[in-house]
Parts: sequence; structure tokens; C-alpha cells
Amino acid sequence: MNEIRLLFRKDIFILINNIKLILRNPLRLLPYAGILAYIFFMYYLRLKGRGDDAPAQEMPELDLNGLPEVNFAMQNIIGGVTILALGLLIYQLFSATKKNVSFFKMADVNLLFTAPVKPENILIYYMARSILPSLGGAIIFVIYGASQAIDTFEMTVANFIFLILAFALFFFIVSPIKFLVYTLNTKYDVMEYIRTGVIVLAVLLVGIIVIPGLMAEKFWQGMFAWITSPWFDFFPLVGWSRGIASFLVHGNAIISIGFILLYGVSYFVILKLVIRFAGYYYEDVLEATKSNEEKLEKVKGKKQVGESSYSLNTKKKLALPDFGTGAKAFYWRNYVHSSRQDFHPLFGLYSLIMVGIGIVLAVLSLFEWFSHYFLYGYLLIMLFLYFFAGIGRANVGDLKKPFFILVPATWAAKFWNMIKLDILQISLFCVALIVPSVLIAGLNWFIVPLFLFATIEVYLIGFGINIIPQIALDEGWDRKLIKPFMIGGIVLFGFVPAFAFSIVAFIVSKQFVWALFGGTFGMFFVAAILMHVTLDVLKRLEFKEI
Repeated sequence: MNEIRLLFRKDIFILINNIKLILRNPLRLLPYAGILAYIFFMYYLRLKGRGDDAPAQEMPELDLNGLPEVNFAMQNIIGGVTILALGLLIYQLFSATKKNVSFFKMADVNLLFTAPVKPENILIYYMARSILPSLGGAIIFVIYGASQAIDTFEMTVANFIFLILAFALFFFIVSPIKFLVYTLNTKYDVMEYIRTGVIVLAVLLVGIIVIPGLMAEKFWQGMFAWITSPWFDFFPLVGWSRGIASFLVHGNAIISIGFILLYGVSYFVILKLVIRFAGYYYEDVLEATKSNEEKLEKVKGKKQVGESSYSLNTKKKLALPDFGTGAKAFYWRNYVHSSRQDFHPLFGLYSLIMVGIGIVLAVLSLFEWFSHYFLYGYLLIMLFLYFFAGIGRANVGDLKKPFFILVPATWAAKFWNMIKLDILQISLFCVALIVPSVLIAGLNWFIVPLFLFATIEVYLIGFGINIIPQIALDEGWDRKLIKPFMIGGIVLFGFVPAFAFSIVAFIVSKQFVWALFGGTFGMFFVAAILMHVTLDVLKRLEFKEI
């Protein structure tokens, strides 16, 4: 007990020192003050208009049997949120079979692991302390979400507390479970059994959605029938959190507290199992701790993590063709990196999965289980993902390295070969997704070229947002300040007009193809301007480290 008290005192001193650092430079609080101001402003607007816009109380419509009709809109909202939580849970469980989770930092490894403290006490303390980030994230998320929904729900103190606990406990309990999975594998080599169990669980959950959907008159009306029913609240973790959050509707504190107690019992059992089977876990968490530290340093800009850090098979034997010399070396470099990441450098596993989802939606819309709008929404989600894929392009740091500047080729050739593989991957993905989808669902064939052009455009826009501050500005703080302004300006003066043009085209024509044409046409000018600026900035590169 004294050892845990000492660990607690250590964290208190760290907290005090961080507060002192903030007080020495209060400007660090300006972004947080801006977020709080926005949230309070939204509260003010919602509360101001709630009295005027409050809908009159109406009796629910009755069907022929005298029973209330099912509110499919609310069922789909609850079902969609539940599906997201289940997907996150399955992903976390499956990732636990790939790598360990760590509650520590390298400072803990270097100091605490060598201190005369029982390993069990260190693990108990740090595992319990891991609820703080989950609790903080849940508080921010619930406060922001409540600012958007306060005109719909009565947000009392009890509602806030139960909503925060619902989110915090779910995200908190995942890490101890992942640690337990890896611990059991270290001791008993049961990883294949656990991985098989996770896959079976995923298949069963898919069946829970597909079976009632097939039994219903329309697939979308029945797909969430089971997972939105009250009995699903007893499903571990996801259902428990939903049961806690349901206090917002039924107001019964006993039910929600009961689900909180289930979390408490589960954590106690997990903790007991971890302490029993972990033993001297120091060696097991060293690799995960080091990996987390490298990622953190990369985010802070202190260290460039090698390309192999996120590759699936760095020791894969490659037999690559001769791509040539000059600027083609950059295409070769990206080709090698992509070859080590997936089973094929041009079309990988994730692309295959996303194409499969699109084709399934097209088939379901053909049999009228889904409306075509679900497929259209999926295509828009793909555009959104590729925009952020462009923003997240990782290897732009090579642009200021000597080997990039000294290659004997034009700047346009260097830039083209740097993004050539990305364009090829995007083109193959779009063709594989949109051609079968349009053919199966019977959509307008003009969607095929429009979706291809739109995807490339949004990727280039995101890439331009990422690359221009990186190579044009030398100071890290300048890049951090300029990029948000660039994103805001492009959204305000680029995306918003294109989106407005799309809405007008859709209202006039009532067809998605014209809405997509409007957005593609508007984003073309944004992409062209950013690419022109990028080429202009490239020509001014110097021998500097980013």
C-alpha cells in the first residue's frame, strides 16, 4: 500500500510541475479557451431556441393491430451507434492478438522497473490510472455532444454523469482486456484460439444484423431489430455502456448503476487474472512501450520513424522490375514500401474490403433491401477518407533531403513520380468499386468517371494541404498554425461553394449524378490551384531538414 501511495505522490508532483509550466506560458490555454467558448456559444443558441421550437406532444401513430409503429429512424440511429461500438470492440480484440498494450512510458521503464517496487503494485496502479485519459476524453465528448442535443434532451447532472461513465468505462476496460489476452498467450500460447474466437464472434454479430434484415419486408427496416432490443443491453461492454447511457431515456438510476457494477466486477476479475498470469511482465511491455514512444515523438516532430514501422512484412523477399533512373527512383521507393505493406503494391487488403462493402450495398439496393442513398452515402464516405489520406501522407519529409534535390530530373517529373503510385492505387480502387456498383445497381454510367475524378481531386487537395506548410515553412509552430488556417480557408472558399453547387444541382435534377458533377467541377479548381502552388514551392527547396 505504501508503494502505491508513493506512485500516487509521484504523479501529483508531475501534475504540479505541468501546471507551473502552463502558468509560465498561459498562451498554451488559448486553443482550449476557444473550444470552451464555442461549446458555451452552442449551449446558448440551443437553449435560446428550445422554448420556441419545442414540438407539441403527440400520441404515437397506431398500426392496424393497435400497437405503436416502430420508429425506424431512432432504431437505425441506435443500431448505427451500436454497430460502431461493436466494430471498435472487435478491432481492439483482434489487435490484441497482434501486439501487446502498454500502460507505461520509457521514463517508467528506465526508473520504476529498476526500483525496489513489486511488479504487481506497479501494474495495479498504472492499470487503474489508465481510466483518467478515458474519463477526460469522455467528458469532452459528452459536453460537446450535449451542446448539440440540449434542445432535444434534458441534460441534468445525473444525465451527464451516466453518459460520461458509459463512454469512459467502455474505452477504459478495453486496454486491460488486451493486456490479459497478450498475457495469456505469453504463458499458454493460446493466441490462435483467441483469434479464432474473435472471428467467430464477429461472424455471429454479422448474423444478428443480416438475419432479421432478410426476414423483414425491407432489409434496412429489420437489420437493427435485434441489436436495438432491450436484451442486447446485457451484451458485454457495448450493451453495458448502452444500458448506462439509457438513463437519459428511462431515468431509472438502479438499472444504470447495475451495469456500472457489472463493469466493476469485470475489471476486478480481469485484474485478478492479470496479476496471476502476468508474472514479470517487464519484457512483454518493453516493445509496446518503445513503439508508443516513437509514435509520440513522431507526432511531436522530434523523430522520423522508419518506413518499416507500420509494414506488415518487412522481411518479405521482393523481385521488382527495373524501373529506370532519374525521377523514377521515387516511384520505385514508394513501390518497395507498398510491396512490404500488403499482398500487392497496387491493390491491397483494405482496398479489397472497401470494394466488397460497396458491391454488397449495390446488391442490396438492387433487391430493394437498401435505398440507393446508402450506396451514395458510402461513396461520399470514400471521398472523405481519401481527403484525410492525402492530409496524412507520411513521407513528405524526404522533400528537403539532398537525394530529392540532387536527382537529375525536372521538378514536375519528381513530383509526379512521388505521387504516381498513389494515383494508380486510387484509380484501381475507384474502378474496382464504382464499375460493378453502377452495373449491379443500375445507376447512371456518368458516375464512373465523376467518382474517379472526384477521388483523385480530394486526395490531391489533402496532399497539398499537408505538403505546402511542410516544405514552405521552417518552424514547427508555423506549420501547426498555418495548416488549420489552410484547411479552414479551403473548406470555406473551396468545399462550401462546391457543396452548395452540388445541393442546388441535386434539388433541381433530383439525381445524384448531377450533384456529384457539381462537387467535382467545384473541387477541380481548388485542386488545380493547390497543385500549382505545390510545384511553385518545390522549385524553391533548399538543403534543410524538416
